[in-house]
Amino acid sequence: MKTVKLIFACTSLLVTGCICNSCTDDHGYSLGNVWYSMATVVPSDSSRAYYLRLDHGTTLWPAATGIPWYVPGEKHRALAFYTILSDSYYHYDHAVKVLDIRDVLTKPVAEDRGEANDSYYGNDPVRVLDLWIGDGYLNVKFGFSYGGNVKHFINLVKRDREDTSRYFEFRHNAYGDNAGVQRRGIVSFDLSSLQTDGQEMQLTIRVKTPDGEKDYTVAYHPESNGQTTNSEERTLSGDSDFVEII
Repeated sequence: MKTVKLIFACTSLLVTGCICNSCTDDHGYSLGNVWYSMATVVPSDSSRAYYLRLDHGTTLWPAATGIPWYVPGEKHRALAFYTILSDSYYHYDHAVKVLDIRDVLTKPVAEDRGEANDSYYGNDPVRVLDLWIGDGYLNVKFGFSYGGNVKHFINLVKRDREDTSRYFEFRHNAYGDNAGVQRRGIVSFDLSSLQTDGQEMQLTIRVKTPDGEKDYTVAYHPESNGQTTNSEERTLSGDSDFVEII
């Protein structure tokens, strides 16, 4: 996912907790520019230290933060809001001030349970709104019917096939809670367990949608750690509609 830049006045930025003497820092970056990116949160040895790695490989060091209470868990995906303070900070591409981090559900690829897949992983319809690979993760933004009674169960199941392609199913278990309003979710699946031999792979993901089954194909480049190389911008507008899933 490419970065999205949001422009605010300096006075509005102060409301978010970024205290500054002027609207521009010493490196030419405007402190009124807020960037919004999908990132991998990579913790360090310290309980609260971490850095952010974006889909295309850019690394960000949180030199300042507006959320000092944030404690990173093990490596996972998140939506990060930040301002850029400088370039080339030690071995990181940028030093930033983190304004907010919203953790994204991050899961490994699930095992194939054969005939038990329907009962365990579910077979409820789901709409794929966006699907891409970044930083070694398959990221899916999806929509579904939500009754508000239970957490829904989302998985990427690798199916065993005789051919050489990599075939998966994107599974949704609503646990009977599928009569309600339309909501959205986002999930990232760690692809590091795939045996690639360093070769590019075409991943096929089958999804049961309200209009029937559909196949989505995406290229995975393990030699680049799955980093995106295209310049297409994606936005996650309306993320307030996202609901908790497992």
